[in-house]
Amino acid sequence: MMELVITSGMLTPVLVVFLIVIIAFSMFHILREYQRGVIFFLGRFQAVKGPGLIIVVPFIQQIVKVDLRTVVMDVPSQDVISRDNVSVRVNAVIYFRVLDSQKAIINVEDYFQATSQLAQTTLRSVLGQHDLDEMLANRDMLNADIQSILDARTDGWGIKVSNVEIKHVDLNETMIRAIAKQAEAERVRRAKVIHASGEMEASEKLVEAAGRLAQQPNAILLRYLQTLTEIAGEKSSTILFPMPTELMSTLFKTNKDGDK
Repeated sequence: MMELVITSGMLTPVLVVFLIVIIAFSMFHILREYQRGVIFFLGRFQAVKGPGLIIVVPFIQQIVKVDLRTVVMDVPSQDVISRDNVSVRVNAVIYFRVLDSQKAIINVEDYFQATSQLAQTTLRSVLGQHDLDEMLANRDMLNADIQSILDARTDGWGIKVSNVEIKHVDLNETMIRAIAKQAEAERVRRAKVIHASGEMEASEKLVEAAGRLAQQPNAILLRYLQTLTEIAGEKSSTILFPMPTELMSTLFKTNKDGDK
């Protein structure tokens, strides 16, 4: 049988060729359209390159890839005490993207984790300055306030916070029942106000109608006849004949004259 013998003299060129191939492949980096490469030359910042084919010299240059697409971050639920001392749990979602790759890599260790922690503290701080009713009714205003604060604080990291949305405001059972009672009381109050307003308008119309009838004595007689017609149409066994006060006074006056 034939034995394959590899000497040390043969092994050295093979290793050299293998290392050269590995180094040659590691020099080339392909960055997609939404990616950028932050290049460091012996530890110092050199340039931001990409997209496309990037050549990096091994052991001398280093590349850190940055994704420029919008990131959707879910902010965990936070315990918030409102200005009127109501404890609630609030969670939100923020949308941000990297605008300056150099700042995002150099100015902060982990821009994703830093933005997440800043969003949590800002959410508690801003919502704690408002009442519960404002949290439930004015979410657009609160979203804008949180977004402006986050955008200003992350500007030094090369981050742009484009939008903030409060997703849920969770209340305990006691507070839910209290809000339901408050809403019911508000509906009762509105019903009473509407009823009183209707009574006021009706009384004003009645006063106005009485004034007009007083100016036309014949008009009230027609009203009496109309009332008799309505009563007769209901097939009632009892018929009421309204007697005008003017007629009664005339009869009394006639009787007195007859007695005299």
